[in-house]
Amino acid sequence: MSRLPYTSLAYALLQAARIDAAVFAGQSLAEGLIGRVDAVARPAVQDLVYGSLRQYGRGDFFLSRLLDRPLPVEDVRALLLVALYRLETWPDAPHTVVDQAVLAAGEIVGGKFKGLVNAVLRNFLRQQEALLAAVDTDPVAKTRHPAWWLAELQAAYPEHWESIVQAGNAPPPMGLRVNVRRAEPAAYLARLAAAGIQGHALADAAIALAWPVPVEQLPGFAQGEVSVQDPGAQRAAALLAPMAGSRVLDACAAPGGKTAHLLECADLDLLALDLKPARCRRIEENLGRLGLQARVQAADCAQLSRWWDGQPFDAVLADVPCTASGVVRRNPDAKWLRRPEDIASFASAQARILDALWQVVRPGGKLLYATCSVFPAENSQQIEQFLTRTPAAQRVHEEQLLPTADHDGFFYCLLEKHC
Repeated sequence: MSRLPYTSLAYALLQAARIDAAVFAGQSLAEGLIGRVDAVARPAVQDLVYGSLRQYGRGDFFLSRLLDRPLPVEDVRALLLVALYRLETWPDAPHTVVDQAVLAAGEIVGGKFKGLVNAVLRNFLRQQEALLAAVDTDPVAKTRHPAWWLAELQAAYPEHWESIVQAGNAPPPMGLRVNVRRAEPAAYLARLAAAGIQGHALADAAIALAWPVPVEQLPGFAQGEVSVQDPGAQRAAALLAPMAGSRVLDACAAPGGKTAHLLECADLDLLALDLKPARCRRIEENLGRLGLQARVQAADCAQLSRWWDGQPFDAVLADVPCTASGVVRRNPDAKWLRRPEDIASFASAQARILDALWQVVRPGGKLLYATCSVFPAENSQQIEQFLTRTPAAQRVHEEQLLPTADHDGFFYCLLEKHC
C-alpha cells in the first residue's frame, strides 16, 4: 500500500511505473491494469502509462546513455521511463517532476534507489540538448517503433510508412456512432455543439470528435443514443450490409460494437460468439444499453461442433484476432509486446478461423473478413491464399484503411459464396 496521497504526482508516477513494469513482464493493458488504480488518480496515471509506452523507444534510448549498467529492479527502470516522458511533455516544472519521482522511488524496495533516480533525471536535464540531438541517429528512438516493425511497414508501404508511424505515436482520435434507431446524426451533432463538444460528421452515422471526452458528457449516452466506436470500425456494418430478417453470425464479437451496429442498421437474427464468458457479458451489457437483442454465446468460433446447429448463415462477420498493428496508438503496449514471429502465428490462426467459418455460409451468402492490422500477411496475403484453396469464394470488395486523424487502421475483404 502506497503512503503517497492519491492526488500527488508522485503517486501517479509510482502507479504508472508499476503498470509499465507489468507490461514489460508480458501483461497487456487490456487486462485492466489501469482500472486497479484509485479512481481519483486514474486519468493522470493513464496519461503517463500510454504516453511513456508510446515513447518507449525514445525513453529506452535515453536510459542507455544515462545508465552505466542495467537496473536490477524493473519498477525503478519503469519509473525513470515514466518520469522522462513527464519531463519531456511537461517541461514547465522539471525540478518538481524530479522531486516527485524521488518520492515515488521511496516506495520501491525500501527507497534504495532514490539517489539513483535523482541523479539520472538531473543528468538528463543537464544533457538534454545533446541527448535530443542524438535521438535522430537511432531509428528506434526516432520513430518509437521496434526495428522489425519498421521493416514490415517500410516493405509494405514504402510511400506511406512514415505517416503510419506518425499516427501510431499520436493519441488516438475519439469516434462516435449515432444509433440511427434513436437519433439522427445531424441532429446529434448539433446536440454535441450545444454541449460544447466539437466534432464533425463522417460517412453514415459516424462522428469524429475534436478531442476525447468522458462518455458521461456525451448527450444521450446512457439512453443508448450513441456509442464510442472508431469510424474505421464502423465500415464493417456498411460493407456486410445484411438485409432485414437475415440470419447473421458475428464470430469474434466482443466487446460488441460491430454486433450492435449491425442490429442498429436492420432487424436481424444474430448470433454473437466470443471465446471468453467475461467478454460475452460485455457484449450483453452493450446491447442492453442500446436496447438491442441478440443471442450471445461463449465458444471458439472455429470449433463448429461446439456451437453450430447446422443451419447456414446469410452473412458472417469474421473480425479475427490479429497483431492490432492498425490500432497501436490505442494499444501502445502492443508495439513492445509483439515479436516478429507473432505475425505468422496470427496468420495461421486466422486461416483456421476463415476455413471453419466459410462452412457455415449459405450458397450465395457473404463473409466479411476483418482485421485491425496493417500487415499484409494478415490481410491481402491471407485472402489471396484463401481464394487459392477455396474455388467457391469470390472477392467482392477489398480495402486497406491506414490510420489517419479520423480513424484507425483496418482491413476488410467481402467474400461471396458461389454454389
